[in-house]
Amino acid sequence: MATVGLYQIQLALVDAQQKLISGTGAGLGTDGIYTVDHKDLGAKTANITNLAGTIAKTYGNNNVQDVTVGTSEPSVAIDINNLDFAIKQQIKGFVSDSKGGYTDENLKAHVALLITTQTIDRLHFVYYGFGDGIMTETAANIQTDAAAEQRVDDTLTYTALTTMAFNNQPYKIYSDIDPKFDKANMYKEVFGGYVLPAGATTSPAK
Repeated sequence: MATVGLYQIQLALVDAQQKLISGTGAGLGTDGIYTVDHKDLGAKTANITNLAGTIAKTYGNNNVQDVTVGTSEPSVAIDINNLDFAIKQQIKGFVSDSKGGYTDENLKAHVALLITTQTIDRLHFVYYGFGDGIMTETAANIQTDAAAEQRVDDTLTYTALTTMAFNNQPYKIYSDIDPKFDKANMYKEVFGGYVLPAGATTSPAK
C-alpha cells in the first residue's frame, strides 16, 4: 500500500518504565504530548530507515537454503521547519542552567514518537509508532545570508529502542484502514499509557 505526504509528527517524553511523563515543567506540555504543527511551521520529512534487520544467507549443496533476519534497528531522520526551542532541548535531554543556557550532560531523554501519513486517496491514515528512543542533533550548518535568506532547519535523528508495549519490538505500524483499528489503544501503547480524550477517537489528530 502506497502512502503520501507527512501529515503529522507527535512527541512525548517517557520514563524508565516507558510511561508517559506529563505536567508543566516535566513533560512536553500539560498532557505530555507535543504535536508539531503550524506554530512550528510544520515538518518536512521523517525518513525512517532500518525497519528490517540484516539478512544473512544460509548455504547448502551449493545453493541458498535459508535466510535469517536480524533484529530491526530503526532510526528516523527528522526535519522540522521551526521547532520550539525549549521543546527541542527537552527531547535531546539537554539540561537547563535556569539562565537561558542548556548543556549536554549525557542524560539522554527517552522519547516516544508517532508519525502519521496517509493513503494515496487521502481517505485513511497510516501510523508509525515508536514507544521509546533517543533524539540527537549532530550538526548545525549555519550560513551567512546573501542574496537569499539562509535558514537552518531543525534536523534531528531518532534512534528507536525496544518497546515493552510492542512485545519488545522497536516499532509498530497502525492504520485505520483495518476495520479493527483502535485509536485509543494506539495512543495508549505508543505514549506509555496515555488516555485519549473522549471524542478524539474519530479525528486524525488527538
